[in-house]
Amino acid sequence: MIYSAKLSRRQFLRRGAAWAAAGVATPHLIPSSVLAAPGRPGPNDLIGIGGIGIGRQGSGVVQAAVASKRARIVAIADINAKTAQVMAKRFSAQPLKEYRKLLQRKDVDAIITATPDHWRALVCIHAAQAGKDIYAEKPMSLTIREGRLMAQAVRRYQRVFQAGSQQRSDPKNRFGCELVRNGRIGRVLKVIAYNYPSPWECGLPAQPVPDGLDWDMWCGPTEVAPYNIDLCTPRARPGWISFRPYSGGEMTGWGAHGLDQVQWALGMDESGPIEVWTEGEKFNPPTYAKPESQARGDKICSNPKVFFRYAGDIVMELGKGPMGGATFIGEKGKISIDRSKVTSDPPEIAKEPIKPDEIHLYKSDNHIGNWLDCIRSRKTTVADVEIGHRSATVCHLGNIARSVGRKLKWDPAKEVFVGDEEANKHLDRARRKPYELPETV
Repeated sequence: MIYSAKLSRRQFLRRGAAWAAAGVATPHLIPSSVLAAPGRPGPNDLIGIGGIGIGRQGSGVVQAAVASKRARIVAIADINAKTAQVMAKRFSAQPLKEYRKLLQRKDVDAIITATPDHWRALVCIHAAQAGKDIYAEKPMSLTIREGRLMAQAVRRYQRVFQAGSQQRSDPKNRFGCELVRNGRIGRVLKVIAYNYPSPWECGLPAQPVPDGLDWDMWCGPTEVAPYNIDLCTPRARPGWISFRPYSGGEMTGWGAHGLDQVQWALGMDESGPIEVWTEGEKFNPPTYAKPESQARGDKICSNPKVFFRYAGDIVMELGKGPMGGATFIGEKGKISIDRSKVTSDPPEIAKEPIKPDEIHLYKSDNHIGNWLDCIRSRKTTVADVEIGHRSATVCHLGNIARSVGRKLKWDPAKEVFVGDEEANKHLDRARRKPYELPETV
């Protein structure tokens, strides 16, 4: 159910209360199927959005959707009752605990989700099956198999999907990638990205579970661990982003931004590297038995160094590159891309505009706006599900290489390691019942 954008929400609620008191049906509540195609809001209708686990990161996305004046927040689902109530009150929405109930609502056209990584695949697959369009924070997945199933679900149910790789909607990032794509530095020989650390183990002591938090459900597909605020919080001391069962560490945290720019600049949005290996000491992640900063774990888990090879003998090294992008070294110079920043050597390379007859990449200057536009037009977004999956896959390959400790040949078409069954076991992980992924979507 979508209400007319020509009537303010305050007017709508005031008139709706009067109509209800008079026993009159509310005339401005119109089914989507009447105004447009099912799941496709008409041009004058606000898009009904449900937030699932939006928390710290997702709240900004939800706020941007509301600020666009093209969407309204209908419901907020969170396993923490207090969080659901606070966020729902902020957006005049209904608080819920079960996200499946949110997906059953006919007034929800699309969802925004920023759950911890270990929950994202199930939420997105179920949303696609329920006919909802999706904005999912990055990294898109926790495993390579998860990402492929998510992509299959989005395609099968013809959903509009936007991964939260917002640098794809930054004009400077786009320009930097266009410079590389148009051969301004000649043939790319080497790429130097940031040395993103992999995750480590959690052994934090148990604390009392806060009232209103369903900790068993927070653990979801993972085995139930003792509650600790420095596990439950994303970036704390150190937070779940640094722990292996729940995340891929900063390899997928920041790596989903930086390595996504590498994929874009090299034209690999539907492919990826063909080899990955490590050089240096054996990977030996620590276990945090008490709260402390990320510093020690990040330092240990940045070793060994990871290398990738793309077709055309382009080698990418995770080293001293920019965190939000990479430095591309070519036959005629180098280009450095970071968040909202492009530099070159020689400097003239980054000063010359892209000509009309050269390669122009997908233009989006507003990430949430691009998603909302595509919900109406049913066109593909700038950070579509396949893009999100392929960029996350590069991150996962780096973590797998550190765990396995030998050179691996990767088939980006079949998405398997060639002739290495042990490595292929890392393409997915075990899940606790009843949180298994569907065999087919």
